Amino acid sequence: MANKKFHVICKDHLVSGEEFRLQLRSDFEILETIPKPENVSAYYQSEDYISHTDASKSFTDKIYHVVKNFMLLQKLKWIHKVTKGNNLLDIGAGTGDFLVTAKKKEWNVAGVEPNTQARKLAQEKGIELKEDLTQFKDASLDVISMWHVLEHVPDLDSQIENLARLLKPNGVAVIAVPNFKSFDAKHYRKFWAAYDVPRHLWHFSQQGITELFKKHNFKKIQTKPLVFDSFYVSLLSEKNKTGQPNMLRAFKIGLQSNLKAQNTSEYSSLVYFFQKT
Repeated sequence: MANKKFHVICKDHLVSGEEFRLQLRSDFEILETIPKPENVSAYYQSEDYISHTDASKSFTDKIYHVVKNFMLLQKLKWIHKVTKGNNLLDIGAGTGDFLVTAKKKEWNVAGVEPNTQARKLAQEKGIELKEDLTQFKDASLDVISMWHVLEHVPDLDSQIENLARLLKPNGVAVIAVPNFKSFDAKHYRKFWAAYDVPRHLWHFSQQGITELFKKHNFKKIQTKPLVFDSFYVSLLSEKNKTGQPNMLRAFKIGLQSNLKAQNTSEYSSLVYFFQKT
């Protein structure tokens, strides 16, 4: 490639069909979606945007929900091992399922979700979500989780500063994001569903996100793979590429990605545990 900072051009397969380019930032190994939409909310207006709808119409939706429900308890087990407190805030809580599960396990839970429809669905499950962070006190939280949310925020530095402000000393930020250095990302390239432009404004490598949080006085204490993500993302990527889910092909690529990651640690998605220092 003539411009070494240029990565790939991707298409919005969900809403608009528009093209966006991914460009490597000059300071961290993080890709940035260019251009950033002025009205990004318009790109979420789809019944297929599953985290805001609880949709379970297609076979892919059903797989998503089965895996999600299985992983909710696993995520809480991971968190329990790295924190002593039980005050938990979930940012980008969607329809509230993670908080429902945490509440049943006697966590003190709170959540933030800007999408009105998702907040309404969470309320029906007994979870009251806030629209933003303004109502939370400084140094009041033991854990803040962001499950596939950081890639959506317009201002990374401001967001991480808020995490540091709200967390108690030694509090933990739990951040799950896709990994553009995974095998499935390299295989599907512009069709890789986890690029999900322009809803995903940022795209992270392990090195990039670790250095970004270090800049804001967080240290990485643990990393966990989300091994099911490679299969789900490959399923969506096959549809982006060929117009069909192609389950057998997607399973093969997802499995291959996980097997390679056993040696490289470059899983399709990773959960990072950053402790405030």
